[in-house]
Amino acid sequence: METIRKHDDLVFHIDKEFANKTIHDFFNAFHLSRKTIHLFTQNKAYTLNGQFVPNTTLLKDGDWLQVKAYEHDDGMYVPGNKAPEIVFEDDYFLVVNKPNNLPVFPSSKDNTHSLSHQVSFYYHSQGYDLPVRFIHRLDDETGGLVIYVKCTFLQPLMDYLLSIKAIHRHYLALVEGNFPNHKEYTIDKPIARNRHDAKKMRIGGDKQAITHYHLIENYEGYALIECELFTGRRHQIRVHLAAIGHPLLGDPLYNKHPGQLKRQALHAYLIEFIHPITKEAIRLTSPLPADIAQYVD
Repeated sequence: METIRKHDDLVFHIDKEFANKTIHDFFNAFHLSRKTIHLFTQNKAYTLNGQFVPNTTLLKDGDWLQVKAYEHDDGMYVPGNKAPEIVFEDDYFLVVNKPNNLPVFPSSKDNTHSLSHQVSFYYHSQGYDLPVRFIHRLDDETGGLVIYVKCTFLQPLMDYLLSIKAIHRHYLALVEGNFPNHKEYTIDKPIARNRHDAKKMRIGGDKQAITHYHLIENYEGYALIECELFTGRRHQIRVHLAAIGHPLLGDPLYNKHPGQLKRQALHAYLIEFIHPITKEAIRLTSPLPADIAQYVD
């Protein structure tokens, strides 16, 4: 389906995929909430072939559906003092490489030291009047790839794709101990808050957590592994690996002997997804930061 950006709107050239479906069906396909669809209709925020029509109207092959798709900066994140490292950008998304020991968002409104404030700096420097919206987060100490959505019309769809694991996030981790082979493993253990320590999580509860991992290389007393998240629980990789006796190097929360590394040895190095507009396969990588790379050949 051909899609054209026109100022704050997206114009969709309807093809056979949506022919004979209603405008309401089209909005549902992008996982807009009932409230959002109601507001779109109430505010006449779309037109079909240049005219506003009820959202029960059937679409035809060749129609042009124009939708208000971009919002303006809401001031949630004032510009920081530098721009982030940009890995990918188009009209719809911005993917940046987060440094380790930098939060995705600050702990308080007065604190402007965060990745989102850097993104705000970049938007303002480019003259973009856009809100800063991230799709997922990383622990403060963990570096790597983070997706921001520039087109707010697409945010519900991206949230859905993340929930069904259609956005693949891979991590590199240095862990204690060695593994016998290069087979793939799955850790399927629920994760809950630790009632005795507010900073920690624990194995337990009823919230399923699934992590896949496989060995990349064994070293003397530690190993480099690749992990893929199939759920998004807080501290998931850290808790899961500690639970199987292979805690992250440098992790003071879940490793009783964290060693000399000053933070947990975890890096979000790979993101893969199908672009919802262009239908391209997007595959983005981030190299290991220096403090972890020194342990790896």
